[in-house]
Amino acid sequence: MTENAKTHVILLSCGSFNPITKGHIHMFEKAREYLHKTGRFIVIGGIISPVHDSYGKPGLVPSKHRLTMCQLAVQSSDWIRVDPWECYQQTWQTTCSVLEHHRDLMKRVTGCILSNVNTPSSTPVIGQPQNQAPPVYQNHNNLANKPTAVKLLGKVSESLGKMCCARPSMDRFTFIDENANLGPRHEMEVIVGDFGIVVVPRDGADTERIMNHSSVLRKHTENILMVKDDVNHPMSIVSSTKSRLALQHGDGHVVDYLNQPVIDYILQTQLYITASG
Repeated sequence: MTENAKTHVILLSCGSFNPITKGHIHMFEKAREYLHKTGRFIVIGGIISPVHDSYGKPGLVPSKHRLTMCQLAVQSSDWIRVDPWECYQQTWQTTCSVLEHHRDLMKRVTGCILSNVNTPSSTPVIGQPQNQAPPVYQNHNNLANKPTAVKLLGKVSESLGKMCCARPSMDRFTFIDENANLGPRHEMEVIVGDFGIVVVPRDGADTERIMNHSSVLRKHTENILMVKDDVNHPMSIVSSTKSRLALQHGDGHVVDYLNQPVIDYILQTQLYITASG
């Protein structure tokens, strides 16, 4: 398959990132590596979208800290960026809303025609910071051979490439994202059917059982890409929960879980040092 015939992909991951770990970054890298190995895709960028403060998860630190830690974690990456849109809304957003926002923004920025979905997102853009980096699909270095039409991986396919949802744990796959935010069945249909998912399984998740348990997942198996060769990698057992516990107990293994700039920021701000977060 020629380069121009391949589907351009943007990987998007929603989650708490409380804090962001080496496992999260590894997930992006493995998803990109797997997609490239198929010979059918070109990953042009990755987006990390931390959840809004009002999500209400116990121990969730303010988004200003989570955004900063995410930015520190990817500061050396030339393809993964942190997007604050979700954090700057008036309230918590579903994964579906976040995907639709990026789909619609990509369409406005690139002028591309998205292939399947014609209904625009009704989610308002509120409080977008003025000094943020441009979206990955606005990076013209990545779009030298920009196609006229593409798919956001799966079916909310819209234009410049497929937008894939990279997810850290198949055990929570029924809810599509790290925070179990899938929402109503019709939203699950949109996420899996219109956008698609790349799954990087974590510590022994029974992906086959979960796939068979959901009629929606079975219906859209062609839009679900499973990275099958990495379950036993050391990063597959890393989690934000383990990282917080290591910080609270002064466990030196925290250096195996978090990037050093993130650790330095946590120590500076005294985040997670007590059990209350």
